[in-house]
Amino acid sequence: MVEFETKETREVKFGNNKFLEVARKIAKTPDGDNEFISISKGFVTPMGQKRFKNALGFPAEDEIKTQLIEALQNI
Repeated sequence: MVEFETKETREVKFGNNKFLEVARKIAKTPDGDNEFISISKGFVTPMGQKRFKNALGFPAEDEIKTQLIEALQNI
């Protein structure tokens, strides 16, 4: 069984009740831990609840993070 632990999150709000959530997470399994970054797209319901629609996850390696930051800055 896999347990997920969220270490840190940042939220970017945009549009009408929409947001992106960037989080550092750890997937804990009997074979060991795996740290990763997730970027999730979601919205806030009229009742104030967060709902998530899509997500992207990748290893929390410095090289990948650096390349992603550079790509976003140059696009």
